[in-house]
Amino acid sequence: MTEINCFKAYDIRGRVPEELNDNIAYRISRAYAEFIKPKQVALCRDIRLSSETLTQAIAKGLTDSGVHVLDLGVGGTELVYFGTFHEKLDGGIMVTASHNPLNYNGMKLVREECRPISENTGLIEIKALAERANFSNTEPSGTVTKIDLMPSYISHLLSYINIDQLSPIKIVVNAGNGGAGAIIDLLEKHLPFEFIKVHHEPDGSFPNGVPNPMLEENRLVTSDFVKSSGANLGIAWDGDFDRCFFFDENGRFINGYYIVGLLAESFLAKSQGESIVHDPRLTWNTLEIIRNNHGLPIQSKSGHSFIKQTMRERNAIYGGEMSAHHYFRDFSYADSGMIPWLLVVEIMCLRKIQLSELVDKRIKLFPTSGEINRTVKNAPQVLARIEEIYAKDALNIEHIDGLSLEFSDWRFNVRASNTEPLLRLNVETKSDIDLMQARTKELLAVIENQ
Repeated sequence: MTEINCFKAYDIRGRVPEELNDNIAYRISRAYAEFIKPKQVALCRDIRLSSETLTQAIAKGLTDSGVHVLDLGVGGTELVYFGTFHEKLDGGIMVTASHNPLNYNGMKLVREECRPISENTGLIEIKALAERANFSNTEPSGTVTKIDLMPSYISHLLSYINIDQLSPIKIVVNAGNGGAGAIIDLLEKHLPFEFIKVHHEPDGSFPNGVPNPMLEENRLVTSDFVKSSGANLGIAWDGDFDRCFFFDENGRFINGYYIVGLLAESFLAKSQGESIVHDPRLTWNTLEIIRNNHGLPIQSKSGHSFIKQTMRERNAIYGGEMSAHHYFRDFSYADSGMIPWLLVVEIMCLRKIQLSELVDKRIKLFPTSGEINRTVKNAPQVLARIEEIYAKDALNIEHIDGLSLEFSDWRFNVRASNTEPLLRLNVETKSDIDLMQARTKELLAVIENQ
């Protein structure tokens, strides 16, 4: 039995070819087919140089298992989600390593209705099957059919907004290394916007670096283009464009936390009384907006598999995480990096105001530290020490995801990474940026001194 080391908590990701290669991809797809027993599966790949041959190996593994493959070509993770639910397929596989470096690749797996396959819903079993490689002897009777879902996909994206109410504004769009570029070009034909395209053409050699706008150094290009062009807005995507990141007209990066509140308000304005799912890291702004707009806030553990499951259970119309993942009931509860910016721009056009005006008040009401990561040797021990210090004065204590403690004028969440020896800290206060900074400094000192 050969050990396979590219399985993570939520997906498959590793260095090519050491941890992931055509042989391993073939075995994983055979294992996926054995575990899911699908008849039809969507298959899509990102622009990475290694994605095409990995996709071919996966297609062979599926067809050797008797599975019929719908090849969606090059796209983003949400295209696999769309293909799976739109075509009523039994599952989907996306070949991507998202925002990882050039020498990485990976796979995201879903089953019917875009239900995620992660550590607690089959990924461990698929890993074991792939390692044993003792597959059923079936006739290699599957087929591969190339299918163009772009017209249907674009129509679906546009269904979330009222195009007639949009006005001609200028938007900087940074596709990183071109992953999202083709979708912007297709949407452009239907929208009255002037797009200033940055790093737009697909290039799998990643000439513009790692496609990860969460890194501060990667935000400068978008910010500078917004300022130099006089654009109303800037948008940047990660490698498989399942997340989008916003910059206001001043080139300022907007924390995803405030976008969650903005989108929650947008959905509740159109449909009152709906449930909205949010993560526990930062909550006060989201809770106030949902309650003020007659919605029902539902808290879920962070991570796409937990958010999606909670949304299904509560029939939530929208779910958002501060990490810039946004989930939509009408998108089969899956996340999209295209729907959020369309909705934000619609709000700007309807209210005839800039993004800064939409978020400035909320940022002042609930200032945050942003997520701060620190390397630790023993995460459970550090978490226990933090709780020991702060719990006695807390008004509320939660362990839904790490440790959340709430006080009258401030709160924090600290949680361990699933994949690295890190603690992730988020602090927020009520209209007191000095208190936020002081408490953040204090907590970091506790973490760093353990």
